[in-house]
Amino acid sequence: MNLISTSPLSWGASCPRATGVHELLQHAGVARPYPRTCTCQDLEMNMLLRIHAVQELYQRDSWLYRILPSVCHKPFKPLEEGHLTHDWDEIQPDPNQLRWKPFEIPKAPQKKMDFVSGLHTLCGAGEPRGRNGIAVHIFVCNSSMIDRCLYNSDGDFLIVPQQGKLLITTEFGKMLVEPNEICVIQQGMRFSVEVFGETRGYILEVYGAHFELPDLGPIGANGLANPRDFLVPVAWYEDRQVPGGYTVISKYQGKLFAAQQDYSPYNVVAWHGNYTPYKYHLEKFMVINAVAFDHADPSIFTVLTAKTTRAGVALADFVIFPPRWGVANNTFRPPYYHRNCMSEFMGLIKGHYEAKEEGFQPGGGSLHSMMTPHGPDADCFEKASKAKLEPERVADGTMAFMFESSLSLAVTKWGLQTSNRLDKNYYKCWEPLKSHFNPKCK
Repeated sequence: MNLISTSPLSWGASCPRATGVHELLQHAGVARPYPRTCTCQDLEMNMLLRIHAVQELYQRDSWLYRILPSVCHKPFKPLEEGHLTHDWDEIQPDPNQLRWKPFEIPKAPQKKMDFVSGLHTLCGAGEPRGRNGIAVHIFVCNSSMIDRCLYNSDGDFLIVPQQGKLLITTEFGKMLVEPNEICVIQQGMRFSVEVFGETRGYILEVYGAHFELPDLGPIGANGLANPRDFLVPVAWYEDRQVPGGYTVISKYQGKLFAAQQDYSPYNVVAWHGNYTPYKYHLEKFMVINAVAFDHADPSIFTVLTAKTTRAGVALADFVIFPPRWGVANNTFRPPYYHRNCMSEFMGLIKGHYEAKEEGFQPGGGSLHSMMTPHGPDADCFEKASKAKLEPERVADGTMAFMFESSLSLAVTKWGLQTSNRLDKNYYKCWEPLKSHFNPKCK
């Protein structure tokens, strides 16, 4: 079997490429996915696992065929969480415009850190027990997860690598995820992350909802992120005993717990269904933009959304600002100054963001909270106000993104203090702005 292989994801229906399952069942001498017995000598039908989630419009589930069921483990015990938290009251709220310098990656000889120990919660709202909320995490790591895996009982992880590639092993197979790609590990799916050096990225976690494609409305059938470009793993397994103990880590009600077992959890010989991990390359996004004048709403750059029960209101959106053409006439083309009823966390994968070419750096971030004013810095305003309006390329070599939420986000103590990455001079980028108002101008 391929070590790293992917196939297209089928949104909202059973995956047409049920990876390895038809061959498995034929070899086992059965004609349906849940037989009483199995004649295949190296398999038992107690390797079945059903991961189940209900959506308003359709059901997502997958059937996993295991060598040994995942129930075989020692009891879970509390594990030190480090800087992972959902305590939004540990420090006073801060309504200011916030910006962070690139988050530091520890050096391996001084401090080894894998994906789990490198999770740092930056901000969030809500709580996992009520199944409503989000969290924004930063991950920094320099070593791979060896004989340990993680699964999130609280919600879904949308992972955005910024520096270094991730080889992610899941119960469904392997995915190689590089900067400028994203992946989603849905609730309950076990995974391990292998890295190849100093690695950094961002995570958007949602409780109580799953990511899906946004409704296209008048755009019609084609545009934004096309379903055909999402990839899922092809089945891969290992029948491996771990005498020294394999650690299974559960994120449960915002806390970490660890259990020991003596075998690899990646013993899924075949699977079928539509509840899967998946990945997407951001360069495949079909950009839509204003071609006459003014700005379209940034929602036209939405890749994935996690909906609330209120129509048109997102628990969280994942939005990107990819390379594109700017052609609007008689228009201030950069993002305008605004306040709104959403919370906006921005990150930068590479390049220079057009509205703030200085100070907003790859591997850093910014948070503009609900009704907090923000917009281009003074330098961007002056340049864009005087520039000749002609067709131009925007954001070439750049990929900025936004985690946007209808919730009011609280910043953690790590984000405001412990990380020591908060740019306390951020507000100064707007101080040079001056009035151009002339009451006599007609």
